[in-house]
Amino acid sequence: MAFDFKKEYKEFYMPKNKPSIIDIPKMNYIAVKGKGNPNEEDSDYKKSIGLLYSIAYTIKMSYKGSHKIDGFFEYVVPPLEGFWWQDGMEGIIDYNNKNSMNFISIIRLPDFVTKDDFAWAIAEATKKKKQDFSKVEFLTYDEGLCVQCMHIGSYDDEPSTINLMHEYMKEKGYELDINDKKYHHEIYLSDPRKCDVNKLKTVIRHPIKKA
Repeated sequence: MAFDFKKEYKEFYMPKNKPSIIDIPKMNYIAVKGKGNPNEEDSDYKKSIGLLYSIAYTIKMSYKGSHKIDGFFEYVVPPLEGFWWQDGMEGIIDYNNKNSMNFISIIRLPDFVTKDDFAWAIAEATKKKKQDFSKVEFLTYDEGLCVQCMHIGSYDDEPSTINLMHEYMKEKGYELDINDKKYHHEIYLSDPRKCDVNKLKTVIRHPIKKA
């Protein structure tokens, strides 16, 4: 049976729908940066998703091709994630002003995938798909201590869950630690094209520090 990150690391991907404190270890990701309204038809965001999945599946299938990755095991591609911020907002997301959004779309890489493996996947996808993958990066991110919660429902309704998270962290003696290197973080467990908007499951995570 294929290794599924969501099942093996439930504390990272399947939290309860009430806030909790968690320490996130350093992880490697495939990443694409962009900006603008993610809902627009031809947005940077929607383009980034296609780029990410092309590379993610090129790496996943590499054991069947000419490139062999050391330590390879069969796995399910982890869920899409995203870091989000707006300039000058100090960690607060204005959901009514999506045109000012900045993002880094990411998909987690298994620990055994190296930068050389990533570089091979970029070259392989470029050759096979005749597409420009120069925006795709290898990103190592050390998130550290966070407050997180499962949000169920529309993305636009996230502020209610975020308020609960912030109240919880203050009760536990923490304060928000969002800055130019630590972001509002979302993990998408539902496909919005196939799921009722009221049933969308999204992990929301904010970096924190002792008050």
